[in-house]
Amino acid sequence: MRTVSRTAELVALYRAIESSRSAATRLFVDPLAASFLGSRFRWALRAYRIPAIGAAVPWSIVDGHWSGPRGTVAVRTRYIDDVLGAALRSGAEQVVILGAGFDCRAYRIPGIERTRVFEVDHPATQARKKAVIMRRLSAIPPHVTFVPIDFSTDSLDTAMPQAGYRRDVVTLFICEGVTHYLSPEAVDTIFRYVVQNAQVGSRIVFTYVHRGLLDGSVSFAGGADTLSTVRRVGEPYTFGFDPAALPQHLSTLGLDVIEDVGASQYRERFLQPRGRAGESLSEFQRAAVAQVTK
Repeated sequence: MRTVSRTAELVALYRAIESSRSAATRLFVDPLAASFLGSRFRWALRAYRIPAIGAAVPWSIVDGHWSGPRGTVAVRTRYIDDVLGAALRSGAEQVVILGAGFDCRAYRIPGIERTRVFEVDHPATQARKKAVIMRRLSAIPPHVTFVPIDFSTDSLDTAMPQAGYRRDVVTLFICEGVTHYLSPEAVDTIFRYVVQNAQVGSRIVFTYVHRGLLDGSVSFAGGADTLSTVRRVGEPYTFGFDPAALPQHLSTLGLDVIEDVGASQYRERFLQPRGRAGESLSEFQRAAVAQVTK
């Protein structure tokens, strides 16, 4: 039986750290993130919260990464929060979180309780998540439905209708931290599902890594370190997009790229206004929003 993804717990740690910042500098508050941490990461979070100690902690020893991924998780979380907030204000009736991990947007974004939220992920990760939500909230909120699936072997076409997904309403799909662990065929299967099963005007926001990181055609600060770390923990990166080719690729599938952002946009929107422009980000990690056109 597959164990809970180590990456899911790392992301929860990074979100808990960001949530511990001062109100003037933090990008978001995720009050549940710390509840998903094991003993090692709980220690790391406690150390971070003590200024004199947190500043001196060699974080690469804690998580095996250089600082870029930690900053990128924070800014991409805020970016997707904003996309979700805009979708809710525009009248989206469903939210589908693909590879939900320990994502807690279904429990913390204002107004999301008026929609139907489908959390789609591996049963092992979902079991851990359900236990935490039950402990913290006493019950799974009625607007949330868990859909167990293994993206490598199972089909959204089967799982989603059984869970109560509706094809006749505008939906936002969130696919954060997923595509770079899949095959090219599995990634396109997700996009095709969205196009074939969502109303025109529905959108998907997804993250991806620059293909140049994987094929070696582009050199990125911290890139080799990241690739080595994810291989070592058994969760290697397997897929990336060329940003220049992304619009044409998605267009052939029936999606129009609305926005494609990377480190420079993240810094301008989120870090500079909070006096954090000097923080490290992974230049090879990006996010895009695409809309169903047919």
